[in-house]
Amino acid sequence: MDTDITVVGAKLYFIPVRTRVPLKFGPETLTSVVCERVCMTVAGKDGQTATGWGETPLSVQWVWPSASGYNERCEALKDFCKVLCRQWAKFDGTGCAIEVGSDFIDGKLGNLLDDFNARRSGEAMGRLAGLVCCSAFDIALHDAFGQLLQKDIYSTYTRRFMNRDLAAFIAPADDADVCFEGKHPADFLDPRPAETMPAWHLVGGKDLLDESELTGDEPDDGYPVLLADWIRRDGLTCLKVKLRGNDAAWDYDRLVKVGTIAIDNGALWLTSDFNCTVTDPAYVNDILDRLLAEHPRIWRMILYVEQPFPYDLEAHAIDVHSVSARKPLFMDESAHDWKMIRLGRSLGWTGVALKTCKTQTGAILSLCWAKAHGMALMVQDLTNPMLAQIPHVRLAAHAGTIMGVETNSMQFYPAASAPEEAIHPGLYQRRHGRLDLSSIKGPGFGYRLSEIKRQLPEPAAAFAQ
Repeated sequence: MDTDITVVGAKLYFIPVRTRVPLKFGPETLTSVVCERVCMTVAGKDGQTATGWGETPLSVQWVWPSASGYNERCEALKDFCKVLCRQWAKFDGTGCAIEVGSDFIDGKLGNLLDDFNARRSGEAMGRLAGLVCCSAFDIALHDAFGQLLQKDIYSTYTRRFMNRDLAAFIAPADDADVCFEGKHPADFLDPRPAETMPAWHLVGGKDLLDESELTGDEPDDGYPVLLADWIRRDGLTCLKVKLRGNDAAWDYDRLVKVGTIAIDNGALWLTSDFNCTVTDPAYVNDILDRLLAEHPRIWRMILYVEQPFPYDLEAHAIDVHSVSARKPLFMDESAHDWKMIRLGRSLGWTGVALKTCKTQTGAILSLCWAKAHGMALMVQDLTNPMLAQIPHVRLAAHAGTIMGVETNSMQFYPAASAPEEAIHPGLYQRRHGRLDLSSIKGPGFGYRLSEIKRQLPEPAAAFAQ
């Protein structure tokens, strides 16, 4: 294809961010995060070059849950990012962004992760952590492809710019009447992507619900602390409720309390996130059934249930049909790629929560597979600040989600995105319960990077062919 590209260089930056309030992930609590930012240079067949940018928060507690030390895991993630920077810069794959991205992710990433784990002592880094480290490079690749062509990246997922159709990347389930031959991602994307979307607010396990929980140590920074104040200030209609998954009484009471606050303040929808700690479907079923009997309005407000069960779907192949018979059941942490989604579907999962932090390439291919097989979609947040927010919301706008997009960086580290917010105010503030994407313009992901006044640190790594 005359528009094919090759990667010719990559730079890696680490940007530290601290939270204003703690965010709980399962048994761990996040109070700071390192954001990985990547600049990638690609060359076309005519020798012209362009640069693209990608960013992902390395949220250690989510990408690599473990009892081992936080610092050890964080440094390992950063070290693997440096390995990827060198390997991406010398990668000789050619094609469009999806083709180059897929060839790297499927052809090299697994071996690089195995080699990395073999060279270090301690607990091995898993596939999810490897994907998250790789995602900023892959996002930057897609942005660079759009920059070189001077086209919106979503306009390039077509026959005109792809040498291979979807059948070269994904295969249908054995029981499905689905064919990917002659199909391209654009066939599964929303032809009229939304310019505004409902915003889902995260009610974390440590978030304060009412005045009785105030201690006097809360931040006095102009942002709300209590749930009702957030709902009223931002006009929220959608609340995602973090639960424990190992304390049924606490989880039930939490859903009832949040649901009651939601009703009293005009919010309409809930989703329950059990933090991947449940091992028996009866745990979830009992809570849902009790809600239906005792609080039917709150039960009706629950739009879907998110990933109650452990990350490793192959090791924990739990039949979940009884849960999805009650409410739509969405894979999140388990949905590494379309193959894991295929396995999930066979076990009874009915939806997929996509995340750009598992790579843009993987998200697009997973989207196509899920839609072709009748699965519902959502786009979930990794508390994306700064540049990471833009590919995240753009995926949601093109995916056709069950409802809007989860977005919570403005809850936990709003000041981190001040330079980006100056150019894209509707992406970093929720007004009338929605995000406004109308400021996104131009090639690639439409960052408008030249207008964003952000000072970057020195690169942590830089390589060129």
